Amino acid sequence: MSLFVLLHLPFSMVEEAMTRQTEDDELLARAAWLHFMGRLTQSEVAARLGISTTRAHRAIAKAQAGGMVHIVVNATSATCLEMENKLAETFELSMCRVAMDLPERGPIPLRSLGAAGGEWLTQVISSKAHNVVGVSHGRTIAAMVEQLGQTASTDTIFVSLLGGLTRSLAANPYDVIHRLAQKTGADAYLLPVPLFTDSAKDRDVMLAQSMLGESFARMHSATLCIVGIGDLTSSIGVAQTNAASLAEDGAVAEILGQFIDKDGHKISTALDGRTMAMNLDDLANREVVAIAGGLGKVAPIRAALKSGLLTGLIIDEETARALVDGLEGENAVAAQ
Repeated sequence: MSLFVLLHLPFSMVEEAMTRQTEDDELLARAAWLHFMGRLTQSEVAARLGISTTRAHRAIAKAQAGGMVHIVVNATSATCLEMENKLAETFELSMCRVAMDLPERGPIPLRSLGAAGGEWLTQVISSKAHNVVGVSHGRTIAAMVEQLGQTASTDTIFVSLLGGLTRSLAANPYDVIHRLAQKTGADAYLLPVPLFTDSAKDRDVMLAQSMLGESFARMHSATLCIVGIGDLTSSIGVAQTNAASLAEDGAVAEILGQFIDKDGHKISTALDGRTMAMNLDDLANREVVAIAGGLGKVAPIRAALKSGLLTGLIIDEETARALVDGLEGENAVAAQ
């Protein structure tokens, strides 16, 4: 196992370095370089740059938060690799990554999911395999983008896969798309409509607008779609209807504002005809990668995997273990 640090400078900084960098950017770059590459303590960095220790600390922290510093652990857990293979084989996935657990609070392991997702997205961008990438929203997607290093990309276009005018700022895709544009320099397009319209007629009126027609056309040109998986307690769609009625209808999971049952079948809800998003049926023949985790999401993730919609999954170790244990339990019962 080895640990190494990559220092990523934004493209604009590299270009301006040949003429003149701003004093603030210069300070951040030098402080990060001395601390992470030179292995100087914060006090030593302060002395070297002629600034206070407090300012050195803030500069290093700001460099990390801004994506200048990307820490890579070059290690693979045999346990995680075994679970990746099991999930990929069972659900016919072309890609599965199980992120090693980190000590963190909350129902969703955002740090581990964000780190694994950010590393994967960096590789996707570098590969130039997809000219147009569709992006959903939610906390796991936002965590992935936040962990993405400064990765210059003029060959990739990012598009929202669903409307973004929601009541929840935490799930607002405007932030996700904006941050992707900031970190990559790529073109990024919002879908400036509500996730759900008041009626099917209102949706038809909106879709008749030429601007939205272009937005949906751009969305449907995506060859890679990155989605989250919601449940009946945190899904944005549940806020627009009744969780109890959804459960009665058999809903277990939500993807792109649409609901599926425990066997992965799409179900009809009161939101039909009102959703401003890519239809789940249109995900066929594309790469569709979900980023999801947390023990409370085991049933929704299992349903999404059974749907056959996904070609890839990024998941945390604890949740992956629960899924694999469930599969082994099902196999044991079937063998009796």
